[in-house]
Amino acid sequence: MTTKPGEVYRVDLGIRGKVRPMVVLSREDPDAPRALAICAPLTTAYCGSEYEVDIGKPHFLRVQSYVNVQGLQAI
Repeated sequence: MTTKPGEVYRVDLGIRGKVRPMVVLSREDPDAPRALAICAPLTTAYCGSEYEVDIGKPHFLRVQSYVNVQGLQAI
């Protein structure tokens, strides 16, 4: 599966997390040496941090949401 920057996927984060939407941040690379994408979780819980990017209310979510860039993960 090839991902593209800005796409949002539901990702199962396993025991330490839950299934949540994550936005792809890494560049598009069909010939990447590893099948990994750098992603950041979306959240509805705003804590006032400079690391939360307001994305408004996307059409696929019910409420205003934020990208938590402190939660970067390779998926």
